[in-house]
Amino acid sequence: MADVDVLVPTRGRPVELATTLAGLAAQTGVDFSLTISDQSDGDASWETPSAWTVIRWLRRRGVEVALHRHLPARGMAEQRAFLLSCATAPAVLYLDDDVWLEPGALERLHRALGELRCGVVGAAMQALGHAEDRRPHEVGSFETWSGPITPERLEKDGPGWDRWRLHNAANGLHLAESLGLDGPGRPVPPADRFVPYKVAWMAGCVLFDRAALVEAGGFEFWRDVPADAHGEDVYSQQRVMARSGAAGILPPGAYHQESPTALPDRGISAVDALPM
Repeated sequence: MADVDVLVPTRGRPVELATTLAGLAAQTGVDFSLTISDQSDGDASWETPSAWTVIRWLRRRGVEVALHRHLPARGMAEQRAFLLSCATAPAVLYLDDDVWLEPGALERLHRALGELRCGVVGAAMQALGHAEDRRPHEVGSFETWSGPITPERLEKDGPGWDRWRLHNAANGLHLAESLGLDGPGRPVPPADRFVPYKVAWMAGCVLFDRAALVEAGGFEFWRDVPADAHGEDVYSQQRVMARSGAAGILPPGAYHQESPTALPDRGISAVDALPM
């Protein structure tokens, strides 16, 4: 059995998905499987020579790769619920189809989840197009975990809520540099070195203890929100965080490809629609 099930939801992202798969192919130090759930209107996102090259290479190296055409589309919460239903590993990584992982990123996340003994850890995706866009006014809420990770229950616009700003642009990259964990011209950071910090939520690359996610309800709330609802990842993470604790880690090692969003039409947030 794999240590981590990597779960990738995708829709109409052939170039981005191929790039994401190339990042996964460079991951070592942890056994993982890969499940892709596609909801494209036309051909599946993996139907390109580039994507198939990586899929075949992964399978050749012993990685189990499952490809699903999961239609009709009934919203992101339902898409994530379907992916979770496919998982059997102790940990599940929700990886967006437009996030590239540097070598060692998956092993670092897996180490962090095991050592920190919390319900969820994340590597917030960084936008290298903002590498020179330093925003000290957005990182004032940065606070490392100095002891055991403890459960936190946050309320919208209450204490701790503004931590979401830590993940704007390339703020995580700049925080990692300020701590001496990364920097231009330096080698790829080692997988066994990381700093955990307090979060509100994380986007793009989030590793759950699967049992903790299921205990918190997973994404079964999809039936209680409209199909165009957003914030399903925020809601699920905060439910796990309230029960089992959560942490972001630096350096992140996850990079947003900065493509236009595949979900331009968004309705109500799950955080606003559902009780915690």
